[in-house]
Amino acid sequence: MQLFSTFETDGFLEMAISTLEKKGIKKESIFAVPLDNRQEERKIFDNLHRSDGISLIDIGMGLATAFSVIGASVGFKLAWGPIYWGLIGAFTGFVLGFAIRLFMELVIKKKKKVLKGKHSEVILIVNCEESLAEVVEDILWSHFALGVAKVK
Repeated sequence: MQLFSTFETDGFLEMAISTLEKKGIKKESIFAVPLDNRQEERKIFDNLHRSDGISLIDIGMGLATAFSVIGASVGFKLAWGPIYWGLIGAFTGFVLGFAIRLFMELVIKKKKKVLKGKHSEVILIVNCEESLAEVVEDILWSHFALGVAKVK
């Protein structure tokens, strides 16, 4: 039977390996594989085949609505009239909201994305007898594995 588990690179992984060796699992039956983390930057703009669920136009639409109402209201007293000033206000509000949201994604949230969440860095594969599978699984969970799977 094989057990697969993921760990962060820290002392708990080494403690789990040494505990497994003390329980009778041979060194040849324990295999640790470090993972390479993503190095490329995340894309800001979505395309037809990939979306990250982040909308860049939400603030722009809200500001476009507000600025168009204000522009149309003030436009009754200006030379071009309420329709043109409403459209100018909508365009200005959308561009301003889009710029605010883009700035938030590129500058402010970029710092938070690095710190957020736990990342699996090592996959630990353990070959053992079926009778030891529950013991090995308990050892892995007690040493803070991020996930464990069994394969017969």
